[in-house]
Amino acid sequence: MKTMVKVNDFIKNKAKELEPETIRIRTYLYERPELSGKEYETVKFLKEEIKKLGLVIEEVPGSTGFTALLDTGKPGKTLGIRTDIDALPVEENPMNLAGPRKYFSKNPGVMHACGHDGHMSIVLSTMKILNNMKDTLSGKVYFIFEEGEEIGCGIEAMIQHLKNKEIDAIYGNHLTSFMDTGTIGVDAGPRMAGAILVDFTVHGKSGHGSRPDLSVNPLFATAHILTGLTNAWANQIDVTKTVTLGLTQIHGGTANNVIPDKVEIGGSLRFYDVEEGEKALNIVKNVANLTAQAHNCTVEFGEKFEIAALPVINDEELAELAQGGIEELMPGSVVHNVRWFASESFNQYAKIAPILFAFVGVRNEMYGSGAEHHNDKFDIDENGLINGVLVTTKFAADFLTK
Repeated sequence: MKTMVKVNDFIKNKAKELEPETIRIRTYLYERPELSGKEYETVKFLKEEIKKLGLVIEEVPGSTGFTALLDTGKPGKTLGIRTDIDALPVEENPMNLAGPRKYFSKNPGVMHACGHDGHMSIVLSTMKILNNMKDTLSGKVYFIFEEGEEIGCGIEAMIQHLKNKEIDAIYGNHLTSFMDTGTIGVDAGPRMAGAILVDFTVHGKSGHGSRPDLSVNPLFATAHILTGLTNAWANQIDVTKTVTLGLTQIHGGTANNVIPDKVEIGGSLRFYDVEEGEKALNIVKNVANLTAQAHNCTVEFGEKFEIAALPVINDEELAELAQGGIEELMPGSVVHNVRWFASESFNQYAKIAPILFAFVGVRNEMYGSGAEHHNDKFDIDENGLINGVLVTTKFAADFLTK
């Protein structure tokens, strides 16, 4: 018991000591966002920080991503701790929900509108604390810096890089604007949704707008497809297994007097149950095909109209370990039954080892953080960063010693 108390006190004291540095690094990265696959200056900065600690950096072939290895020199388990590093093509709003934001992007049209800047600063501070206490730990920690999470361009290369590392578990955080600062969600089971990218084209026959009888109008077929899908969702999707129908794009036609030859539809479906997700995919295809036929049209499905991401499903034993540790450090901060319908490449790490993904709240209404992710007013309460450091470091210490 005394040893546990000492470890907890050490983690809390070091996290507090590093808090100004954690915020400074987050600020630096927020002001210098880079798009997916082009995180060159971000990676350069991260590597410079890591080299100060003497960790071994390993490049990931064909990727801007990389890993850094902390080896305690003693036999034991191997843990992966992952952060994403990219930003989004979003024009930053100078205001958050309450007023002017504290920090501003120096790269026009690019913004850390999802919290990845905070994820990186949390992992760097966690790395510093674990490196400082490695004499009390055993095993290894791979710190994973994943390229291009927003578009999924770096995950496959990272999986290939890690697959033979004999990793026993992989942990990640996501700062969440829909949870108050001071709250942590780390339940077992599905936490983030799987995704299907909807992409299909309805083909008809172009013609003059004055003689629709001589054409085959794909606009009407498309309208009936959309109506048919809402009916199918209400009557065919299992009400206990939600699948969202998020259609976002319809493109067709160029002039008022020209019937187009095609209409393109795009969007996404989100799900927690893989079987129900596959069923939803087939419903869309079935409704689109049969409705198009009724209007003498045809449907062409895009190559990427498939399951693009599986749900992020937390391992039960890892979740229990994390919740116990959080309760020791931050009593009463754990919240339950939090799910997020966004999707994450983190699900792919389950191919390597059991995974655990924690939600760290950063909503503060007085400060103005709480706007949706990927929104031009997105902001985080920097006071929540220390909580990310605490839960990540505590989980790593417990996993490597218990």
